[in-house]
Parts: sequence; structure tokens; C-alpha cells
Amino acid sequence: MSEKEKMLRGEFYDSRDSELIDIYHKARKLLKIYNNLDSELTQERERILTELLEFKAKGVWIEAPFYCDYGENISIGENTFINTNCMFLDNNKITIGKNGLIAPYVQIYTASHPLSASERIVRIKKESRYLTSTKPVSIGDNVWVGGNSVIFPGVKIGNNVTIGAGSVVTKDVPDNVLAFGNPCVIQRKL
Repeated sequence: MSEKEKMLRGEFYDSRDSELIDIYHKARKLLKIYNNLDSELTQERERILTELLEFKAKGVWIEAPFYCDYGENISIGENTFINTNCMFLDNNKITIGKNGLIAPYVQIYTASHPLSASERIVRIKKESRYLTSTKPVSIGDNVWVGGNSVIFPGVKIGNNVTIGAGSVVTKDVPDNVLAFGNPCVIQRKL
């Protein structure tokens, strides 16, 4: 099994694997171009996003700068808007539904590490490396994620949800609620 397959299955994997590094470098090249393009060059922006992302539906708009690890593990539904300075660490699948609003500085993480340093740091090929595992993140349709929010690995956010600014989302959020805080908790039904 390849390191990429291990990564997507949520098993510990070597993030310095040559296949993963190649995908990482491809994403960095595309992001460098995208983040420096004139905003009026909409066709070129569309072309780059189509090459970078696993899936991008009609009407998706991503403000620059935008950052991700691989790009190819990100799927974004129709008419979703992602504001400036968002960071998606897509070591596993990140799925965002249609009509989403992702505010500035939102961070979505899929990667995690063992808490104990003695378990986290290992020797691979005579070098110290960090054990990494992943869990996918899913965000439903019609979701608004407020600015400076952080979404943890494995979190599922339902449909028609509003996540307040500055939230740290560590657990699943069901449909039709307002949730915010650190840690993020449900405040009321919508």
C-alpha cells in the first residue's frame, strides 16, 4: 500500500514520501500563480482551481491568497464562496457543500499526530519524522463558517449551520443550528 493510500485511509503514513512531495510541489506551484493573479483574470483563476482541486462546482469563488497542502483532496459545491487567507490542510478529504460561506482566516485541518512526543517522533530512513494520521472533514450545504474559525480532523458539520467567528470546532455539529465558542457548542436551533 502506498503512503498516499495510507494517508487517505487514516493510517499513519510518511508525509515525506516522494509521491506526496510531488503532489505538494504541484499544488505550491499552482497556488503561487493563483495567489498572484490579477483578480480580473477570472478564466485563468477558474483553470487553475480546476487543475488544483478534486472537484469545483459552478459558481465557486476563492479569494486569494488561498492555501492548501495538496488541493486534490478538496471538493467544493456550487456557489460556495471562500474568503481570503483560508488554510485547508487536505491530507484527507475536505468536502464543502453548495452555497457555503467560508469567512477569512478559516482553517480546516485533517491531519493529526500522537500527543506523546515519544509516540509522535519516529526514525524513518535514519531521519526523525513525525507520525501523522488523518480524518476527513465534511461541511454540509448552506453553511456559514465565521472568520478565524478552526475545524478539527474528522468533524462533520451538517446543513444550514452557522459557526460563529473565532470558533474551535472539535466535534460534529448537526443540521440547522447556530454554534460557536472554544470549544464550539450549539447555542440554538435555526
